[in-house]
Amino acid sequence: MAVLIQSQSQAVSSLATINRQYVYLISAIAALGGVLFGFDLVIISGTVPFFTQFFRLDAFQTGWAVGCINLGAALGALLAGKLSDSLGRRRLLMLCAGLFALTGAGTGWAMSFPLFVGFRMLSGVAVGAAALVCPMYVAEISPATMRGRMVSFYQLSIVIGILLAYLSNYLLLNTGADNWRWMFSAQSAPSLLFFVGLFLVAESPRWLIRKGRHEEAGGVLTRIGGPDYAQTEAAQIQASFAQESREAVGDLFRKELWPIVFIGIVVAVFSQAVGQNSLFSYAPELFRQAGMGQDSAFLQSIIIGVINFLFTFVAIGTIDKLGRKKLLQYGSVLLGLDALALSAAFYWQLPGAWVLVFVLTFIAIYAATLGPVTWVALSELFPNRIRGNALALATLALWITNFFTTASFPIMKQHWGLPLTFGLHALLCFVYFLFVRLRMPETKGKSLEEIERELTRMPD
Repeated sequence: MAVLIQSQSQAVSSLATINRQYVYLISAIAALGGVLFGFDLVIISGTVPFFTQFFRLDAFQTGWAVGCINLGAALGALLAGKLSDSLGRRRLLMLCAGLFALTGAGTGWAMSFPLFVGFRMLSGVAVGAAALVCPMYVAEISPATMRGRMVSFYQLSIVIGILLAYLSNYLLLNTGADNWRWMFSAQSAPSLLFFVGLFLVAESPRWLIRKGRHEEAGGVLTRIGGPDYAQTEAAQIQASFAQESREAVGDLFRKELWPIVFIGIVVAVFSQAVGQNSLFSYAPELFRQAGMGQDSAFLQSIIIGVINFLFTFVAIGTIDKLGRKKLLQYGSVLLGLDALALSAAFYWQLPGAWVLVFVLTFIAIYAATLGPVTWVALSELFPNRIRGNALALATLALWITNFFTTASFPIMKQHWGLPLTFGLHALLCFVYFLFVRLRMPETKGKSLEEIERELTRMPD
């Protein structure tokens, strides 16, 4: 079905016919990268008790096994920008799909712990690259009137990947002594589907024009919106390249820009430090410690995925009404209170049902606030001239924080106990609330220039 939209780029308005079916198709295929992203990060949650027993790991090694994927993701994010410019968005996504398939099977059937970690880190490279390139591709190929919805669809696909990982773990739980190997290997199937699907999508017209392949770009744009749309869009893309200036990493540390960069880094760091990674990656372990049986613990993990999926729609529906700052403030306070409740539940050894309620509440709050809002805030905070390097630095900080939170959890659990561990997460949530209240601007409805002027007037 085609829909008529009004083109805003011409002095005299003209009608552009957008092929919505084609845009939905290519966006859905690209979104499979998001499904694999969520799947790969969370699939390990169900395998922890089995591979730790197989490799005879201590708490430090267990944390390293779970968290090392984030170091690979940091590397993937750093490499993805340049590789996507040299190879193209589509070709790099094909490489990611192949790497997802290879590393899923490799991790599952590794016979030594170093080999297990090596495949896990390579899987992280695919995660980091896909997390950067998939939304970039969707944004570049979608018409302006559909872009926000299509990019949001990608974010939602990550949540779907998390849910599928929990479901896959539950279905493969009783497949024998090698169940953890099949759990990891399960990601190879959607990876190959992603790889095949990419043959049906076109390269980004923005990348094609950058490379001087104007005829191919015109063909893609014509298929999306017809000849008039293609001509207008191609002219806009070429004009944007003419206005581009090469940014330097050193610009991030200039006096007038550093406050913006600093806020972005803090937003990225605290989005991972508040404790949700501990719940996603170790959910079955937490439920078992609360007294639930193994089958029941895995089933409760599926409920976590469902709650995460459903409450993501709350963020999508409220972010443009309440604003970014309010959602971050509400989320950080509510997460802090819930983390205190979890600390109390483990301290007083409350029944497992209470732990389940507090865990599900934590996931719901995160999915409705910090989870999606973080990415929106980061995309709006940075001015055009430093956006690429600033986003790369913030993303690097995000993945490194993710590594430390997931890797340190079993160590803190062993040496401090769960009450103190969740108490620390509560403290971090309240610190984040104060930072957002005092330093975070509201970016809703403001131009990048307005945001920059507001932030650069703030004291260091």
